[in-house]
Amino acid sequence: MSTDVLIGDGETARLAPHSLRAAILGEVHARPFTPIAIPSRIVHFAFDTSGARAQADRANLVKFCESRGLLAPSAAEKHHRAPFGSTVLRWEQHSEFTTYTWEMPADPAAAPFHPDAASLALPMRLVPQPGPLLVAIDLHLLAEDLPRTAPERLFDNASLAVAENSDGAAVYATDFQPGPSGFVRILVANRQMSAERAGALVQRVIELETYRTFALLGLPEAQRLAPSIAASERRLVEVTEQMRHAGDLASNHKLLDELTALAAEVEAGAAASVFRFGASRAYEEIVEQRLQTIGERKVGGLPTWSSFLARRMKPALRTCVTTEARQSSLSLKLARAANLLRTRVDVELEQQNQELLKSMNARTRLQLRLQATVEGLSVAAITYYVVSLFGYLAKAAHESGGVAVDPSISTAAFVPVAGFAIWWTVRRIRKKHIVGEE
Repeated sequence: MSTDVLIGDGETARLAPHSLRAAILGEVHARPFTPIAIPSRIVHFAFDTSGARAQADRANLVKFCESRGLLAPSAAEKHHRAPFGSTVLRWEQHSEFTTYTWEMPADPAAAPFHPDAASLALPMRLVPQPGPLLVAIDLHLLAEDLPRTAPERLFDNASLAVAENSDGAAVYATDFQPGPSGFVRILVANRQMSAERAGALVQRVIELETYRTFALLGLPEAQRLAPSIAASERRLVEVTEQMRHAGDLASNHKLLDELTALAAEVEAGAAASVFRFGASRAYEEIVEQRLQTIGERKVGGLPTWSSFLARRMKPALRTCVTTEARQSSLSLKLARAANLLRTRVDVELEQQNQELLKSMNARTRLQLRLQATVEGLSVAAITYYVVSLFGYLAKAAHESGGVAVDPSISTAAFVPVAGFAIWWTVRRIRKKHIVGEE
């Protein structure tokens, strides 16, 4: 894809853009705020679509839109808006979840949250469920301000949080608890917002509840890992105490194997939870950013969303952070203990090797002595046989009259010659073997 860029005096040049330019520029506009009618009911769902479920959900949405003659999302779109009748569907796909938001007009005369959200969620049956449900929100956007006692009548006072935005143009309230139909109810009362500002506020409030829920997914993972981390910490203390008293190589080898198994278990748990804890931190940052953008102000003596979440949500997220820090610290301690024990084992092995080399040297010296003795005996034995053969020859020669020298004298004279010749031959053979080995 090329781009026409003006250069000079009205001239155009066709320039080749970067392959990611369109995606980067489009990301800023991927999830725009859209105006919303006042009053309205918004039913919002968030489903876990990690893995292959995301592609299946996109295919189902495309079929849904095409069957009703609506514009379907492209393969690269992460956000889609599909109006049909008086209802508007907003679909958003994120890294591990997908949201369906159904916007529909509300009766100005109807009481808040009437009719029940279960009857309004029927359009969700038109699309196959994308995955396990995690978030279900019933948001009622009122056209007028709330009576002073309205939040206390509608929500559980023990967990009620109420606030108004930075300029007081709207007030919003919830108790963060699922109602009888399983929906978390949120009430937004308009004071002087336009449709555009109402759409922006509603989207931020819905995102607050959605990301709050996904941020807390790290807590069950932290609770699952806590017992194994505590057991590994206790066992590390026991092993390090045993290291102080273990002296033999077999005991140190056993402790090293146990430390290695502990380290593998801790690393496996850390690898399995690294994404979940990282995602919880990212979602927490988004929640805080949304709260700062809204700019909350207190309403009466009721807690704001920020204060409520700081009191109820922060401890759970700190548990995740603490668990991750314990994993990292335990992994580091196990690595140090294993390195210390491995060093001790290496030193003990080196000492054993030195003792073994000394023993081998002693055996080699003994073998050389034995070899020298055997060589001497061999030279004497071979000399004896050679001299004996020579004696037979000398005696035969003397008796035949060919040699006048006495055989005994000639045999005696031949003894040193034979001995020296055999010794010299054996010595050459040994030197030849030594050179060949080198």
